[in-house]
Amino acid sequence: MKLKKFLALVLCASLMVTMTACEQGTNGPTPNSSDNGGSSPEESNDSNGGENSGNNDSGNGENQLPATADNSCDLSMLDANNTAYADDVQDSEYVIADGITDKMIALSELNPGNQVRLANAMKKAAAGEELTVAYIGGSITQGTSAGDNGCYARLVTNWFEETYPDSKINYVRAGIGATGSYIGVHRVDTDVISKSPDIVFVEFSVNDTTENTQRNINSYDSLLRKIWNAESAPAIVCIGMTQENGTSFQNQHYSVAKAYDLPFISYRNAILYAINQGYIKWDDISDDNIHPNTVGHKVLTEIITHYLAKVNENKDNISGEESDFSTPATKDVYANARLLTPSSFEAVDETGTIQAVDSEFGGFKGFWMARVKGGFNGARLVFKDVEAKNIGLLYGEVVGKGPKFEIYLDGVLVTTVDANFPNGWGSYVEAVEVISLAESGKHTVEIVPLDAESSTILYVTALAVS
Repeated sequence: MKLKKFLALVLCASLMVTMTACEQGTNGPTPNSSDNGGSSPEESNDSNGGENSGNNDSGNGENQLPATADNSCDLSMLDANNTAYADDVQDSEYVIADGITDKMIALSELNPGNQVRLANAMKKAAAGEELTVAYIGGSITQGTSAGDNGCYARLVTNWFEETYPDSKINYVRAGIGATGSYIGVHRVDTDVISKSPDIVFVEFSVNDTTENTQRNINSYDSLLRKIWNAESAPAIVCIGMTQENGTSFQNQHYSVAKAYDLPFISYRNAILYAINQGYIKWDDISDDNIHPNTVGHKVLTEIITHYLAKVNENKDNISGEESDFSTPATKDVYANARLLTPSSFEAVDETGTIQAVDSEFGGFKGFWMARVKGGFNGARLVFKDVEAKNIGLLYGEVVGKGPKFEIYLDGVLVTTVDANFPNGWGSYVEAVEVISLAESGKHTVEIVPLDAESSTILYVTALAVS
């Protein structure tokens, strides 16, 4: 075995040490964890909110559920807050108009990573060949607070177009507000991989939360693996963002990315350092507690493109073995994750109360919906012959009008979800992991809304299966 390959395996093995397994679960709205979801045909969505889920109460039916799986992993958490890697770089005052400083550059390059695929993509573009650059993430990637033309995804793509004027650069922006990597790994095939990307930027560090730590670590790992193993063999660049108070899932994401020696660019480390030094204020780069504004997106773009420019300058000298994905950082729980939507699966409510709708809600086109006043008249949305080991649900969290509903697996009540978002920032698509089984098999999943006293709206966006 070549030395480089051996060292990569040793690094991966060293990361697979004991970590206290975190329970999977969902809680109510997370304070200061804001994101911007899509709007429903009936509900406005003009504020901020986070990846929140209803209160789930388990129950048991007469039948017995199949054996469940233990998806906890042994990935140790590397401390991305330890910025000693930039200690040797001299500090200087940061003025936004003058551009990022050498210290910020050093802090942002949390892991320069294996650059072979990235350099190969740049060589392709430099030769005048077509290049597809994709971005997947939450509302920051969607462009909240900056707009379509002012967001980092558009500005980074502008850099590619200016750097490789003889290449046609295809732009794929797959950001959906209020969605984390669990939803991301289930939609990446349709939203990104189907576009045959050459480079994919991944941004989920302020959407993934510790309410679902283990689930989000697993989903982020499978997301990276699905992208890496795509037929177009894309390069991956991971991005670490932050809330105003420093809250971020960056450490967990970094630990997964580092296992594969992927490039990891930290806006979080660079911008919080500048703020802590008193050079700038959070309000200079954001209009709320999380989303960069147009200035913040320009700074983020500077940080990313500075890294890209260094790789581009050295691209002809970069060759050899790519990142080693032969061993999963976790258990690759969601290896074949996908969404069952009205366009791909026929779910039936015999009462006709819950029907498929061909419109958009929360960034997803096509869903099942029911609007009632007081009662659902025995409505029951049934998914038959669902082939899966892991089953989750994407549903609408609705401001002031979301109902409670039960989820049954093969006739057994698994959980109850509260889809009401009282006094919330707006309606959006939430996810709940229903069950993870020991073995894959065919199952019947039923969504049974509970009657309410007032007008309610049920959105069932998709089943998330793997």
